[in-house]
Amino acid sequence: MVKAAVAGIGGRMGSRIAQIVAETEGIELVGGVERPGHPAVGRDLGLLAGMPPCGLVVDDAVEAVLARCDVLIDFTAPEASLKHLEKAAGTGTAMVVGTTGFTPAHMEKIRDLTQKMPCVMAPNMSVGVNVLFKVLRDLTRLLGPDYDVEIVEAHHRFKKDAPSGTALKLAEAVAEARGRSLQEVGLYERHGIIGERPPEVIGLQTVRGGDVVGEHTVFFLGMGERIEVTHRAHSRDNFARGAVAAAKWVVGKPAGLYSMQHVLGIAE
Repeated sequence: MVKAAVAGIGGRMGSRIAQIVAETEGIELVGGVERPGHPAVGRDLGLLAGMPPCGLVVDDAVEAVLARCDVLIDFTAPEASLKHLEKAAGTGTAMVVGTTGFTPAHMEKIRDLTQKMPCVMAPNMSVGVNVLFKVLRDLTRLLGPDYDVEIVEAHHRFKKDAPSGTALKLAEAVAEARGRSLQEVGLYERHGIIGERPPEVIGLQTVRGGDVVGEHTVFFLGMGERIEVTHRAHSRDNFARGAVAAAKWVVGKPAGLYSMQHVLGIAE
């Protein structure tokens, strides 16, 4: 039985992950952590996960939950996730990280830390999106450079980072399939007299509002036709179930940084 703990367990995503863990065979909830002062600290884990009281309470120190879990599932914020990764690297505890908004410097540090522990990291843990990451590379290669690529993403008003981590990953997949880097060809804003569109550009546009769970559309725009590939998330359960599947998969793996495509067996 895999023993799992959840960081950010008092949030919308964290509490739902806790509930999915409680419903899933082969894994059990043994801990939860929140920042000091959060109202969830001290509350019973069972009640947070929609179960009867279990006698375990939410901690405000990650060290306490790492001492009793096999894997820590983390959907928090970049600085908090980095702190948790540092602590997990010290104990060799596996992690699943769905946090987005990491900088290149953060990622360099994460790659170093995951030399000491196994970690699945993905901006989006749904099966559909991760299949899309793979299919998009093939579609880009088949259509060739004559098709302009634009990506539009929409999320709820509370999301803090933009573009979404999923949109960036989609754009990276297209750029890599074209033999470029997103740093070279990504375009995140248009305003005023912008001139003719450079053919190599990959545009990323952001929409924020309401309670949109997550929507991403990749446009391949040719002369006389266009292809649109859209993924819409109708609930956070897609991400939660993917994270729990990743947690069961990563325990016992060698140290290293893994993606959801590794979990699904479709990594290139």
